[in-house]
Amino acid sequence: MILRNISKIFLPALFVMGFAACNIDTIEDPNNPSVGAITSNASLSEIQNLVTGIEGGMRLNLGFYFDGVGAIGREFYRFSTSDPRFTSDLLGKGSAVLDNNTFYTTNPYAARYRTIKNANILLEAVDNSKALTTNEVRSAAKGFANTIKAYELLLVWVQQYKNGVRIDVSDPNNLGAFVGENDPPAALRAIASLLDEGNSQLTSGGAEFPFSLSSGFAGFDTPASFAKVNRALAARVHVYKSDWDLALTALAGSFFDLNGDLHTGAYHPYSTSGGDALNPQWYPLNATGESRVAHPSFVTDAEAGDNRLSKVTKRTDTEFQDGLQSDYDFTVYATNSSPVPIIRNEELILIYAEAKIQKGDATSLNDAVGALNIIRNAAGLGNYSGSTTKDELINEMLKQRRYSLYGEGHRWVDMRRYGRLETLPKDRAGDDVWEQFPRPANED
Repeated sequence: MILRNISKIFLPALFVMGFAACNIDTIEDPNNPSVGAITSNASLSEIQNLVTGIEGGMRLNLGFYFDGVGAIGREFYRFSTSDPRFTSDLLGKGSAVLDNNTFYTTNPYAARYRTIKNANILLEAVDNSKALTTNEVRSAAKGFANTIKAYELLLVWVQQYKNGVRIDVSDPNNLGAFVGENDPPAALRAIASLLDEGNSQLTSGGAEFPFSLSSGFAGFDTPASFAKVNRALAARVHVYKSDWDLALTALAGSFFDLNGDLHTGAYHPYSTSGGDALNPQWYPLNATGESRVAHPSFVTDAEAGDNRLSKVTKRTDTEFQDGLQSDYDFTVYATNSSPVPIIRNEELILIYAEAKIQKGDATSLNDAVGALNIIRNAAGLGNYSGSTTKDELINEMLKQRRYSLYGEGHRWVDMRRYGRLETLPKDRAGDDVWEQFPRPANED
């Protein structure tokens, strides 16, 4: 099965990812370290390699993940003359259904658990390493590992939903049960608990990590500042499970800033350096055969003057495939080395607005309107002028999330959690909008 196979894999440090130089011990073969040696007494170099491998592993198969959730959420089409499943299976064409044993299901699932395995190796190594001489640095490293595990599990949950999520996979021969099977909030509670554990460890982690992080965590590369990323992710989880008070509490400990840069946050970095990876969501303008094009409704549903329409670009020629068409390229990312957000302040402001709307009292609704106006004004739009009822503000909040977080993996989840999947466009007779991906075939 996938998890038993993955659990035997260690992903070495194969990625450059812009690390700053630091003075650490060398090891004989940094690309093939022994798991046994690392978990029994890891050097600082081996711990660094683990962390680098974890960050690199977080990016594996993200292209398939975003194409899956983005296509089902009708944010864009992924056209491929070499693989029609992007426009048949993912969009439910005719009798087509999602396959439990093909790339769009198995590859993202396996990649997430491969990273979780490496985080578990780091947790074991930290406990046994003589190179880590204080409880503070051990706590910091554990807080990092548990935060990353929780984030990866959340991506699994997004796709698996009512199938449940294996939270405990530390022992390949005794894997934990699927938590949240037919009860998605149960899995979210487990993920939130893991984030809380990581936050507590980071809070006790002293001034510095015993390793360096990539440029994707610039500004969040100490235990205290990384804890703000942890709390930001916790806010997302709490909103997904409709716990509005906990979401607001988590925001208070995060980097949430109503007056701050909307792009401040944590990212997956990419570069053209040798040994690094390119942004999998980027295609050149006017590509044909293999392309990613905006769903036409993203343009037609937009409010006049919304500068977030810059996330799509008018094509020279209309792109057609499989009975579908678009005049606009998906251009959220300007180059093949543009970073991809893990979480950023614009999402946090929208989480704040959502939580305030859901609380529903007059003061909270007024706070929500203020937050939504920050988002609208940044997009070149005037203040919100519609009804301030809870229902109408939910509609406005979802619209702002659609345009602010376009292509970042949220639209499908938002429509699902508000019971609005049936409102997503079906562009051909007989198309379907799926609620979740199937559990991989070789999972128990």
